[in-house]
Amino acid sequence: MNDMDLQFDKTNGLIPVIIQDYQDGSIYMLGYMNKEALNITMKTGRVYFWSRKTNKLWMKGETSGNTLLVKKILSDCDGDTLLVMVDLEGKNVCHTGNKTCFFRTL
Repeated sequence: MNDMDLQFDKTNGLIPVIIQDYQDGSIYMLGYMNKEALNITMKTGRVYFWSRKTNKLWMKGETSGNTLLVKKILSDCDGDTLLVMVDLEGKNVCHTGNKTCFFRTL
């Protein structure tokens, strides 16, 4: 896969990225990648996102140490969403201290 197959133009330059545990299938979080974030993720094997809040590139876990080791990257059939399967290198993913960002019931 290369970023030429992805529909960045269809999604205003940012593609939603679902982060999933490689071992048990748990969904950890949703983030966004631009081409730069995807390329550095593929090059380093660590998950990088584009921050919509600060408008800059950032590596997940750069301050907490809870980095995400990439095991596999999949694109959906339309090329406008990614699934990144990872091993968690730390205790949690969510900034709240939870293992996953999806813990609130509606």
